[in-house]
Amino acid sequence: MPGGKDQPIGEFRIAPDPQATGLTRQLTGSTHSGETVSIAVIEERPLTIFLNSTEILTAMTIGDYPEFLALGFLANQGMLDDMRQVTGVDYDAESDAVVVRTVDKTGHEEKLRKKTRTSGCAVGTVFGDLYESVESVKLPDTKLRVSWLYSLAATINRTPSLYLEAGAIHGTVLCHQDLPLVYMEDVGRHNAVDKVAGWMLVNEVNGSDKILYTTGRLTTEMIIKTAMMGIPVLASRSGFTAWGVDIARKVGLTLIGRLRGRRFMCLAGGERLIRDADYRNMQDEDRRHRRKAAGDD
Repeated sequence: MPGGKDQPIGEFRIAPDPQATGLTRQLTGSTHSGETVSIAVIEERPLTIFLNSTEILTAMTIGDYPEFLALGFLANQGMLDDMRQVTGVDYDAESDAVVVRTVDKTGHEEKLRKKTRTSGCAVGTVFGDLYESVESVKLPDTKLRVSWLYSLAATINRTPSLYLEAGAIHGTVLCHQDLPLVYMEDVGRHNAVDKVAGWMLVNEVNGSDKILYTTGRLTTEMIIKTAMMGIPVLASRSGFTAWGVDIARKVGLTLIGRLRGRRFMCLAGGERLIRDADYRNMQDEDRRHRRKAAGDD
C-alpha cells in the first residue's frame, strides 16, 4: 500500500475507495453567503435481498459489496449459519437484487414480511426470534488492551474514506488487536456491519479474537449483531442506549463508547480492560480528521 501521512498503518484486507465510480455524485449548490459550490454527495440506491424465492427486504445502500451485505444480513438475523448451506449468491445490477440460494428452505423465509430499511436508520430490523436467540450467546472472556483502542482510533480516523470525502455515511471496521482488517462504509450503520459479517462468513473468519469498531450509536441492534458475529468487543465514537448496555452485560460483550482521541467510556466488560496506556500521554484528534460523534446518524 502506498505510503504518505494520510495512508493507514498496516494493510487492510478491504479499505474504502473514496474515488470509486458510482458511490458519490458532484452536485452544485450555494452556501449561506450565496457562493456557488460543487460538492461530492453520497449516492444511495435500493438493494432487494431474496432468500431462495422469498423477498426478505429492501435496504437503502451505497451499492458496493452487495453479496456481502445480503449474506451478512441473513447471518445476523439468524437465517444462515455458515456457507455450507449456501449453493449460490447471485447479484443482478439491473434489478438491484441479490438472491441467496440454500440447499433447502431454511424455515425462516416466512418469518419476515417485506420491509424497507431507511438510510436514516429509522426502521430497525430486530425481531422477537432474533432477540431470543441472542439470549443464549455467551461471548469469550477476551482481554482488551487500551493501547489497541488508541491505536485503532488513530489509524481509522486518518484512513481515506467516503466519510472524509462526502460525509453522511457510517463506517464499521473489523480489527484484530491493533490492526484494522476490513473497513466497510454505508449510509446505514446496520448495512456496514452486515457487510463485515458477510465477509467473515465467506472467508470463514472466527470472531472470538476480534474487535468491531463503528462510528454509529451503540443501540440494541448493533449489540445483537456483534454478539451474533461472535465478536467480544464493540467500540464506537458515539454513545449508548441503556437496553443495548443491558444486553452487552448479559452476553459478556465489552462495550466501549465515546471513543474520541484520549477519551472513552466503558459501560460493559470493564473488568476485561488492560490499562497499558496512560491517557495523559495520548494526543487528541487532529481537527482535520475529527468526525462527528453522537447524533451523526
